[in-house]
Parts: sequence; structure tokens; C-alpha cells
Amino acid sequence: MSKIAIVGTGYVGLTAGACFAHLGHQVICYDIDKEKIDKLSNGQIPIVEKDLETLVKEGLEENKLSFTSIPEEAVSECEVIFLCVPTPQRSDGTTDISMVDSAVSSIAQILPENSILVNKSTVPVGSAQKVIEGLNRPDIEVVSNPEFLREGTAVDDFLKPERIIIGSENPDAAQIVAELYEKIEAPLLITDPISAETIKYTANAFLVTKLSFINSIAAVCEGVGADITDVLKGIGSDSRIGEKYMSPGPGWGGSCFPKDTKSLIHMAGQAGYNFRFLDTAVAVNEEQFDRVVQKIRTAVGGELEGKIVTVWGLTFKAGTDDLRDSPSLAVIKRLHEEGATVTAHDPTVGQHKEGIPEQVTISKEPLEACENANAVVLLTDWKEYETIGPDDVMDRLADLNLIDTRNVFNPKEWEDKGFTYQGIGR
Repeated sequence: MSKIAIVGTGYVGLTAGACFAHLGHQVICYDIDKEKIDKLSNGQIPIVEKDLETLVKEGLEENKLSFTSIPEEAVSECEVIFLCVPTPQRSDGTTDISMVDSAVSSIAQILPENSILVNKSTVPVGSAQKVIEGLNRPDIEVVSNPEFLREGTAVDDFLKPERIIIGSENPDAAQIVAELYEKIEAPLLITDPISAETIKYTANAFLVTKLSFINSIAAVCEGVGADITDVLKGIGSDSRIGEKYMSPGPGWGGSCFPKDTKSLIHMAGQAGYNFRFLDTAVAVNEEQFDRVVQKIRTAVGGELEGKIVTVWGLTFKAGTDDLRDSPSLAVIKRLHEEGATVTAHDPTVGQHKEGIPEQVTISKEPLEACENANAVVLLTDWKEYETIGPDDVMDRLADLNLIDTRNVFNPKEWEDKGFTYQGIGR
């Protein structure tokens, strides 16, 4: 087993550290946020992620996992060091790698001789070479090992991946990194760093095009009277197409898809290619937010001014507390711009957080949020909402309108109780 250092304890870093410790490696995680490190050292994790807290506590109890805010403690004796720092999006669509540069600068001179620095952060294509230049350490090998973790299932995705990608110009360094995963059964692809970095962006870009495409087909279904549920069954059984990432919804979002898509568009432009296909996928997604608002507008009589709209779900997907680029917040922003009052509920959001407009009233219970509302809109498909029936809410509402953007509910059940029901593609 190897000694591993993790630089950065966000979704990727914390998951990687806990999972590597679970696989038997000796792992130490470093972060500049001392308060966060103190909490992690006591087994308190700052994010909602299935099974992650269990693995962190397991690693601490077995002395396989530790945390520090001192860089020397983290990297001085480690053979492999993973960079897992944030790479947010700038306003122009480019990726901000300043935290990667800062992390490299802080550890460059204290890395052990002949160790391996692995970039797991999502970075622009060509970043491995920039890290090499920033290190200015010929004895250190730089490897790309992109992550493919979905929030809400990150632990399973790490321990049961569909593939492991390693990019390195040095076969020996690539093999050492590959051996860290030897207990995991998954296809392994060893390639060059630029190809590894491109794979990450290509995967996310392809997924968003699928999501935008199926939302477009849902719009067609509504126009011609087809049922998107049956259409999906019909095309999903085709092995060339498949069933995954084929669910219509209010639009796509999250910490990765919008950022990585815009970054790839920018990189393509820098390389001399106008990625119009991907531009269209982004535009279709923006239109989907507008389509959802139009459904709400229609439900309440054509004007949102002065109307009360209840929103179920604020996070960009169920199983996480992440609000970054959430479709729900995109819809809420549009509702406020048209004069609506929004009351909201989310199982992981008990108070205002960054990104939620101050005007939004956050309720502790989904039914409480419905008081005197003119419409209820389900935007995130939390299981907590699936058990709610029309009888539970009808006496609380001013008007019986349900907009189900995840197609969770049975339309007939709600319509039989007098509700006007609108789904996506139904």
C-alpha cells in the first residue's frame, strides 16, 4: 500500500481520500481551511454525500486517514500527491486555474524527490505541461487522472467506476498510479496527459447534449401529443442509444456540466474550431428554464405578477446539498423577475445559502411551503416528494396547479382531484 497526499478536501478530494483509505492506503488530506480540517479530523463532513461520512470515520478509526492544514505534514513523506482543488468558471467562460497554480507553488519545493503529482482537478487541456513548468522539478512526474464522480453517488462512482483514465508521458509513473486502484475492477486506459484531459471534457459535453436533446424531444412530444415516457422506452432499448441520461427535466446544471461545457467551447475556439453543436446544447438548456416558467405562467392565468409559487427542490439534483448552477435557482430567478413570490422547500436546505434570492421564503416542510400558493412546482426529484398526494396539499393551496418537471407523479391521480397537471413531454 502507498502513502498518498490529497491537496484539497472538496467533493473530489474528500471522496478520493476516504476511498483510497478504504482501499488500504495511508492517506493524509491537506486543505488551507483550518476550521474545515478540524471538523474533518473529528469525522464531521461539510457536504451531503451518501456513505462518505461512514468512510471518513472508518479511515480515522483505522488510522488510514488523517487531515492537516500544514502542507509539509501532508506531502513530505508521500509517494503520490493528488491535486483536487477547485477550478471555477470565470465570467468569460474560461476556467480559473489560479487555485491549481497556488497549490503547486505551495508544495513545489517540499515534495519528496521522485514523487508523482497527479492532477485530479478538472483543468483545461494542456494543464499538465503548465503544472510541470510551475513545479520546475525535473525529478517530479506529473500525471493526469480525471475524476468521473457524480454528486450523490460519488463513493460508488469511485469504488465501482466504469473506467479509470491515466495520462502520463512516463509509463512507470502511470503504472504506479494505476496500482493505487488495483483493488478496483474497471477498464483501465493509459494515455497521454492531453488526451486524458480531453476525455473528461468530452464525456461531460456529450452528456449535456443528450440531456438537451431529450428535453427538445419532450417539447416535440407536448406539441404532437406523444408521451415522452413511452418514447424513451422505445429509443432507450436501442443499444446504440441506451437509457442513461435520457430523462427530461427542468434543465441541466450543477458544479460540472455548465462549467466544463463552456470551457470546452472556449478551448475549441482557441484551437480554431467553432463548436456550434455544443453552443446549441447550451442555448437549448437556457430555453428549457424559460419553458418551465411558461408552464407556470400558463397555470396561474398568464401573469406571474402577484402570484405565489411553491418550489419543491432547490439543489441541482437529489442526494446532494449543492446549489451551484441549479436549474431550480435559474427558474426562481425568472419567477422573481416577473413579480412572483416564491416559497420553497428542500430536504438539505434549511436556511438561505449563497445563490438563493433573499426574497425566497424557505419552509421546513414541503406542505408548509404550499400555504396559499397559486401553483406547486417540483424541480428536484427528492424521494421525500414522491409520497405526497393531492389530498395532502389541496386544502393548503389557493389554486390547484401542479407543474411536475421531473415526471414524478401520476397525472391521472392529481387530475382526478381537480388539479391542472403539467409534466415534461407528457
